[in-house]
Formats: sequence, C-alpha cells, structure tokens
Amino acid sequence: MITIELPEDFTEEFISLIPKQRAHIDKLMDEGTILQYALSMDRQQLWVILLAKSEKSAQNVLASFPIYEYMRPTIIPLAFSNSVSHELPKIILN
Repeated sequence: MITIELPEDFTEEFISLIPKQRAHIDKLMDEGTILQYALSMDRQQLWVILLAKSEKSAQNVLASFPIYEYMRPTIIPLAFSNSVSHELPKIILN
C-alpha cells in the first residue's frame, strides 16, 4: 500500500498531467498491477494498493506515474488486503 501526499497548491502543469495520470492508472488497473486507487476529498492524499514482488518494484511503478515529481509517497508493505469488487466479472469467450 502506498500513501501519497500531493501538493497543497496545484499548478497548471500539475493539473495538465491529471488526464494522463488517470489513463495510466486505468491501464495499470486493467493489467492487475493496481488493485485500488483512492483520493481524499480535499485532494491532498492518494492511497494506492498495488501488487509488487518487492519495494523496488513498487517504486518503479510509482516512478511511472505522470505526476511522480509532485508526489511524496510512503510505501507500507501489507500482509493482505480484502475488498469488495463492484466490477462485473470479465467475460471469457470459449
């Protein structure tokens, strides 16, 4: 799990990166790398649960974020994470 502090004031450059960040997160979620992604109501904190074999692998995923230079991440290794899925199951064509 990664907790990420975001800047207090969003610059125009940071705001311009948000669509790229969202697309990148969607891609990582589709790949199964990111399991959960949440933003606090005040937009100052992100929480990310991702699958990684090591802290270095997790750092590499974070470094790929378009907003990386604006983040202050803290990696917290988890023993497990339970959640309820609200997605429809993926269709498998036989």
